[in-house]
Amino acid sequence: MTKAILITGSTDGIGLLTAQTLAAQGHTILLHGRSQAKLDAAQEKVGGNTHAYTADLSRMADVHALAAMIRRDHAQLDVIINNAGLLKSPVTVTQDGYDVRFMVNTFAPYVLTRALLPIMAKDGRIVNLSSAAQAPVDLKALHGRKQLPDFDAYAQSKLAITIWSQEMARELPDGPAVLAVNPGSLLASKMVKEGFGMAGNDLNIGADILREAALGASFSGKSGTYFDNDSGQFSQPHSAAQDAGHITAVMQGITDAVAALG
Repeated sequence: MTKAILITGSTDGIGLLTAQTLAAQGHTILLHGRSQAKLDAAQEKVGGNTHAYTADLSRMADVHALAAMIRRDHAQLDVIINNAGLLKSPVTVTQDGYDVRFMVNTFAPYVLTRALLPIMAKDGRIVNLSSAAQAPVDLKALHGRKQLPDFDAYAQSKLAITIWSQEMARELPDGPAVLAVNPGSLLASKMVKEGFGMAGNDLNIGADILREAALGASFSGKSGTYFDNDSGQFSQPHSAAQDAGHITAVMQGITDAVAALG
């Protein structure tokens, strides 16, 4: 049975390759990107039954508009792959005063996912890209009151999305499933090339596990878990994701930021 699958950040890298492999299987793919030109190129490359949506995930108004367009065009979504992510940026603080890594990697997927829950299939899956790079969240940075070095902001934003993944899973015991996945370290993505100055490992490593997380039997019944593709198994994320006080503070920080951003 074919599925309707949204993949954010699908104009290059793991997102594009995942879109190609899923489209080749006959699924309906909702592509997302920030550049219309890159989206047009991606849509032509992916082929099949695709729909393209432009949105800048560093702008909350764009996130809401993206969700509204998807709800307008589709009665049901089966899978959301929150793939879009940011490590380095020429501008590290958004117009609203938040670190752009927290905005793109944590807040935007949280808001988008919640806005799309009404059309998500109960047996569907929400796949959130985490990372092997995880670090306890500096709450001042989360609230936009402190700037962090690039890698610190990235690692903290990835722990934050891992935390909200497990908490949303608890909130949705009847589905859809919510999963956090590290697709593999230092894959040959634009982010790795720009952030670390290296070519990186085969992108298929990441695309294969995202496809499995989206549709595969091995992820059935695993809502709320974290999969580490470096070790090839479900495992525990950073210990801070098991600290009740830290979880509460991070979730409150996300809620407060989202409310402030409107």
